[in-house]
Parts: sequence; C-alpha cells; structure tokens
Amino acid sequence: MISTVDFITPPVDDPYWFGQIAAANSISDVYSMGGRPLNALNLVMFPAKHLDMGLLRDILRGGHDKVAEAGACLVGGHTVDDDEPKYGLAVIGAVHPDRVITNAGSRPGDALILTKPVGTGVLFNAVVSGKLQQRDLEEEVLPSVAALNGPAMEIALGFDLHACTDITGFGIAGHLFEIAEGSGARVRLNYSTLPVYPNALEMYRKGESTGSNLANRAMVHEHLTIRASLARHEEQILFDPQTSGGLLLSVPGDEAEDLMGALENAGVAVAVRIAEVVEGPPSIEVV
Repeated sequence: MISTVDFITPPVDDPYWFGQIAAANSISDVYSMGGRPLNALNLVMFPAKHLDMGLLRDILRGGHDKVAEAGACLVGGHTVDDDEPKYGLAVIGAVHPDRVITNAGSRPGDALILTKPVGTGVLFNAVVSGKLQQRDLEEEVLPSVAALNGPAMEIALGFDLHACTDITGFGIAGHLFEIAEGSGARVRLNYSTLPVYPNALEMYRKGESTGSNLANRAMVHEHLTIRASLARHEEQILFDPQTSGGLLLSVPGDEAEDLMGALENAGVAVAVRIAEVVEGPPSIEVV
C-alpha cells in the first residue's frame, strides 16, 4: 500500500479548475511510484465566513471528478475553517512490493523522458500579479496541469523503467538532482529540448518570479554546472516550482524512442527526451 497527503492553495481563480488541479497533484504521488490509486479523503481548509460556500462546492466537484477519472473512490474527508482556502487529498494506493518505482534506480546510459512542460510557478504568480489573465492559461496550460499522470505511468510500466519522480515544488533542476543523487550518477540536461509552457520564459524576462526559485537554486547550486549559453530569465525556468507537473521517466537509452512513441499513441500530450544519465559524481550538467 502507498499513502500520500498533499494539498495546495488556489493556483487559479476558477474553483472547478482548482479542485481538478489539486486532486491531480495529490494523486500523482501514487502514480510516480508505479501504484494505482484506490481511495482518497478530501482535505479542506476554507474561510466559510468570508467566501461563498458555492465556491467550495465547485472545488470539491473538481476534486471528485478527477478522483473518479483515476478510477479511485472518494470516501470522505475533513474540513477546518481557515483564513485562506486550501484543498488536497490524502490518497491510498496499491503497488506490488517488488515493483515499487523510486527516484534512485537510474543507470548510466538511461534516457530521461518528461511528460509535461514546466513553468507553472511563474505563470500562476503572473496571474496573481495581473501580468496574465486566467484566460491566457485555459487553452494550453490548465488542461495539461489538471491531466492525470496515470496514463503515462501505465505505458511506462510496460518498459524497463528504472526510476521515476513527478516534477513538483523543487523544479526540474531539483528533481533531476534527486535522480542523480539517488542513482550515484551525473545527469546531463539538454536545455534546448526542455518543454516550457507558453509565456513562462516571457514572464521571467519581465521580472516575474516565485517564492521558491531562490531556495530551489540554492539547493542544487553546488552540484549544478550550466555550460549552455543561457540568459538570466532562461536559467530561472530550471528552478520554477511546479504544481501537478509531469513524470520524469528513466529508461535505457535504446528504449526511449519506443516509449515516447507509445506515450504519444496513448494520448499523452508531451513526451520529450530531455536528459541522459552518464558516469560521474551526483550532479547536473546543463548543455
């Protein structure tokens, strides 16, 4: 059995989108370990005296719909009064004890495949600051962020999957270093292949950022070498914290093309080979 707990504050104004994104974010922890979600409990913090309860109804409807899409059961939950709305799930899933996928099994020669773009942190902050409107995200960003990682993991389990992690608050650099450290090897990121959501780099260029970028950079600073010629705003995307990010899948290099093809055929919108695992001390090299 796998048990996970996760919740977020609203990344968008629309309560139904918020519920979907929060639920997908919570369920992803089970998927990233190769598991299947079984049931979930709502975790709700809501200022009932200050906000319309209809907003909470729509948040919970979004969460319920995403749990149902995952094939799991919503079996209850817990609510508390709070100054700021927060929502998430405690999720219980199942995985065979001999087939638990961790972030520590990559081997030199592996390819790392990413299943969603990056850039949600700066985009959501840009909506809050007024540099973007939510409608700017509704076509290409929110459907991807709310998408479950289950279909991608189901496909990946049919290959020789050595390791996996989902990309969340530590940003792509932080999670690449998790792979490197856990596997005792160097990860070489090809920056030009990194998929980035529309407007994310432009928001960094205009001075928008997040409260996590500095900490995420500091976390990997001693283990990060940037050889690519990147502008300051281009570097920032490496440390952008993700909400409901994609999976980072580690498979033998000679299986990468077949896996990406299978993911595309299964309807996974993004499947990009962004990095390689090579011999060397645990570190990240950006080329």
